[in-house]
Amino acid sequence: QAQLVESGGGSVQAGGSLRLSCALSGVVATTNCMAWFRQTPGKEREGVAFFSDIGDGDNTYADSVKGRFTISQDAAKNTLYLQMNTLKPEDTAIYYCAGARAVPRSWCLGTPSAAGFNYWGQGTQVTVSS
Repeated sequence: QAQLVESGGGSVQAGGSLRLSCALSGVVATTNCMAWFRQTPGKEREGVAFFSDIGDGDNTYADSVKGRFTISQDAAKNTLYLQMNTLKPEDTAIYYCAGARAVPRSWCLGTPSAAGFNYWGQGTQVTVSS
């Protein structure tokens, strides 16, 4: 059974940085797409960054975070990261780590919706004040 545990959320002023971590255990061998989503009250869960573990690995981002957020993976530690720089108040949300098993690389990098992911972390709050 897969388990994802996020950490690293918190409060920061606009322009600041945070790094989120997501530790994966369980179905590590078959998980080949990892992502970070975020959600605010009354809105759907939004994908912000996606990492495909197929081949040399590749990633893609939502337009709203391009150039500011970086997704990366430490395979040896089975940990996914999200480095968030130049944070804005509109980045305030609960951030979730998600994993998908045995999916095509093209699907993973096509910014898929939350419905396509098999398992989720519990979420971590990020609050950016102006």
